[in-house]
Amino acid sequence: MLASVEIRTVLAMADSPVHNLHWQPKLALSMDCFTCERTGRTTWLTVGAERAVCTGDGRDGQHYSAARIATFDHTDERHQTSLRVVVDYWWAPFHDAKRDIAAAVLTRTPWVRHYLGYRCPQQEESGEFSIKTNLNRPVSQTCQHCSASLCESRDAPQVRLLMDPR
Repeated sequence: MLASVEIRTVLAMADSPVHNLHWQPKLALSMDCFTCERTGRTTWLTVGAERAVCTGDGRDGQHYSAARIATFDHTDERHQTSLRVVVDYWWAPFHDAKRDIAAAVLTRTPWVRHYLGYRCPQQEESGEFSIKTNLNRPVSQTCQHCSASLCESRDAPQVRLLMDPR
């Protein structure tokens, strides 16, 4: 069954010098994986890739997963930047034997980690940081080179199921 999840993230931009803050074309998302039959697996997705990589479990290690980024749209305004990502993935019902729970189309505690990059105009160096769902908010990010304020995450990224395949 094909399912889709939408992720919406908004960051408040700082009034500091321009650091060319930009969304990296990759993310990590928690998903229930029918391939390894484990719930809440971290799945790595990259824009343009035809499949994702599930972290797997224990000795079996990581493996490919039938998921991909279908939409990666961002808008930049004077005081905020926002990102909308849609992930399409194949899902089938299963029972996670290790945790003794049934899988869900949208995992029970969905989380996402976005990556952002920037370029410090003072030091002429690049930097990267991440924003994830499970942080105490608000959380601010500063340039690792000049300590200028870059942005603030006031609300957690929103993860929602677009269509239930059942």
